[in-house]
Order: sequence, then C-alpha cells, then structure tokens
Amino acid sequence: MNSSRQHHPRAMRGSVNRHPTRSARPVAAFRQRGAPNSPSPSFSAPEVWYQPLGRAQPLLICQDPGDGYVHAVTTQQIRERLADLPADIVQSVEVVQLSQMTRKRALFPRYGMQWGQNVYLYPIEGSLVERYLRPPTPQQRIEAQMFGGIWSAQSREWRLTWTESTLRDFYLNNVLIHEIGHVIDNRNTNAHKREQFANWFATEYGYRASRGRR
Repeated sequence: MNSSRQHHPRAMRGSVNRHPTRSARPVAAFRQRGAPNSPSPSFSAPEVWYQPLGRAQPLLICQDPGDGYVHAVTTQQIRERLADLPADIVQSVEVVQLSQMTRKRALFPRYGMQWGQNVYLYPIEGSLVERYLRPPTPQQRIEAQMFGGIWSAQSREWRLTWTESTLRDFYLNNVLIHEIGHVIDNRNTNAHKREQFANWFATEYGYRASRGRR
C-alpha cells in the first residue's frame, strides 16, 4: 500500500447553535484533500501513526472534536458504511480516526487525510457553516451541490452551509470513500493521478453507489 499522505450522524454531538462564531478563513484556506506524495525534508508527523497489523476490520477511533466543533459522523455510521464496500477494500484500511480540531488545523482545515493505510476524518464548525473570504471554484460548487451543501454570499464573505443529514452524506459517501481510494491506490505515484483515481473511486463507490441503494 502507498505510504504517502493524502489530504481530503445519527445526531450531531451537542447543540449546533451554541458554539462560538468562527472568523472567515483566508484565501488559501478552503478545506481540501490532497498532499505531496513524499514527505518534505522538514516533515513532521501530521497525525498519530498506526502500524499495519493486518486487522480483518479497521480499528475505529473517535477523539474529542474540540471546542466549537462537531464530528460529522459517528464510528457506528462509519462501520455501517464500510460494510457496504467489498471486503478486500475494507481489509486494506488499518484505522479510521475521527480526529480532533487543533488551533493549527483550524487555520488551514481539511475534511480528511490518508496516511499509509490510515484514514483521518476532521470535524467541522458546530454551526455547520464554513466561512471563507473568496468565492468557491466551479468544482467546489458542484461538489457541495451533489451532497446538499449550499454556498451563499454574505457581505464580504462566502459561506458553505450544511445540515446534519447533508453533512453526514458528504462525509460517508465522499470524504471517507475518497480517502479509502487513496489507501488502495498502489499504482499511481503522481499526485495528480492519485487525486484523479480517488475522485473516480469516490464517485463510483460513494456517490453513485449510495444513490443506487435508495
């Protein structure tokens, strides 16, 4: 399996209306996936590393999301979603972790990340509203629309608004599956081609497969 890093609910934990308002993110701070295929000389571990142990099923770990943040999904929902994937794909994943939001991650957040055979999913603002200082790209608009996210212009900032159900759908059928696509991609070494494969995998095994079950 490729050991590179790749960045990409039943009920939300706590009330989604009581968390503090977050300031809009800078121009370069759209949540995203994707990272260099090889660590840089100044590499520092972005997450806890879990050694492959050949588990039959991934270990599911849930950290506290952090003040003002919520996890989009639960470990039980992840377990149920993994059960819909082919067994050989699921066995390729060592750990799925719902990670904590830190101050550094909040500045340049991401939805998810793959590192080796491990997948890390990140929390989102408790308000379920992401705020940015520039308009979304056409691709960002399309992706949000596919899963029910709504972009809107508010004064000098742009907002991406989710509901509990649309955010759950987005994480289970896009973010999670996208990162698993990176885990199983042991052929591509070019970052662009790895991202293309993960996008295709998320579309086929996430978006289309989930709509086919409805």
